[in-house]
Amino acid sequence: MGTFVMVGQVILALSILIILHELGHFLAARMFGIKVEKFYLFFDAWGVKLFKFTYKGCEYGIGWLPLGGYVKIAGMVDESMDTAQLQEEPKPWEFRSKPAWQRLIVMLGGIIVNVIVGIMVFWMLTFKYGQTDIDNSKLTNGIVPGIIGKEIGLQAGDKIIEINNRPVINYKDLFSSEVLMGDAILTIERNGAPQEIQVPSDILNQVADHKTNEFVEPRLKMMGIDQIQGASEAEKMGLQKNDSIVSVNGQSIVYFDQFKNAILNQAEKSISLEVLRNGQLVALNGNVSADGTLGFGIKPDPSLVLITSQYGLMQALPIGTKKAFSVITDNIKGFGKIFKGEVRADKALSGPVGIAKMFGTDVDWYRFWNLVGMLSMALAFMNLLPIPALDGGHVIFLLVEMIQGKPLSDKFLERAQMVGFFILVALMIFTLGNDIVKW
Repeated sequence: MGTFVMVGQVILALSILIILHELGHFLAARMFGIKVEKFYLFFDAWGVKLFKFTYKGCEYGIGWLPLGGYVKIAGMVDESMDTAQLQEEPKPWEFRSKPAWQRLIVMLGGIIVNVIVGIMVFWMLTFKYGQTDIDNSKLTNGIVPGIIGKEIGLQAGDKIIEINNRPVINYKDLFSSEVLMGDAILTIERNGAPQEIQVPSDILNQVADHKTNEFVEPRLKMMGIDQIQGASEAEKMGLQKNDSIVSVNGQSIVYFDQFKNAILNQAEKSISLEVLRNGQLVALNGNVSADGTLGFGIKPDPSLVLITSQYGLMQALPIGTKKAFSVITDNIKGFGKIFKGEVRADKALSGPVGIAKMFGTDVDWYRFWNLVGMLSMALAFMNLLPIPALDGGHVIFLLVEMIQGKPLSDKFLERAQMVGFFILVALMIFTLGNDIVKW
């Protein structure tokens, strides 16, 4: 069931974005009196259509191949490669009959709509939910590094106080692109003394392998037990609510990460605990489950202080806009690192399977719309790349036409479209294959 939920969310999100992107081209074309012959969600390859109807001379439908969508604009060399009409004299309602500046707006229509959608989504999410974060300055116990954090030199108990000489107030800033894109300088406090740690430029390779939860986590004290799962190992060995675990197999326990590491090493083995109960030390014995857990929850650590900010409608607009455009700047930085050789393409790029995993197997509407906003801005960026068959390729050809004062030949545009098509197919095969290998 979880897989169906995940796939359903992906199809819904991409359908929304594809329809809105193509609607941008459609509306821009109609605005300038250009005839639109088809408007399709997904591709009707080899003429196979799941659904269609005609309204005011335009065929609307759903294709069977879920690799995008398209609008077929009269008199334009596009992905349909239907060039028969180009052999005839240009008609007033055709794309090729219009001034270059109008054609440029038509080609940018989808990208413009993607940007507007991205801004709207992040604006509304900020307005409705505000922003909630952990107050980094209140984390008196510091952080616990994961695999990635340890590799760059962080230690348990370090307090990250600055990023590139700016104080860290919000804990989420530790996971910002400024840090995880590499080259940032972290100022930490270790044993009361400040130190600097350089984040390596290729840290994205590690993030791709281990995800951000293996960077750092807040270091929490081993608080008293708050709840015990029924029929768990904790229940069997006699743990009770409000017990405080003070040692595991004779090893003193102060922090939760110490406890977690101690029992992970004892998976499927016996264990002895010493707990403080009503002012008395009590010894308990039992076994650790195969997944290295006992089955209880602890009370919250008071050092975990949340900062919640709510915004009015217009206050949320600049914050949402900044979030939206950060997706584009992050993509630019990421591609730059790939071209420099600092990050491997197979680590940085994800295809449909990677996107599906981001949505998860349960429905969380905040996460869903947050991903829709991110994907909308990412689609705007990808479509602006100067690759023939993408909007960006058409934009480049139109700019060349405007500079030289005459259009490029139809034959050149046909060949460029074909080259761009093969580039996109190769990229899709690479990302899908990469997803399968990772999976």
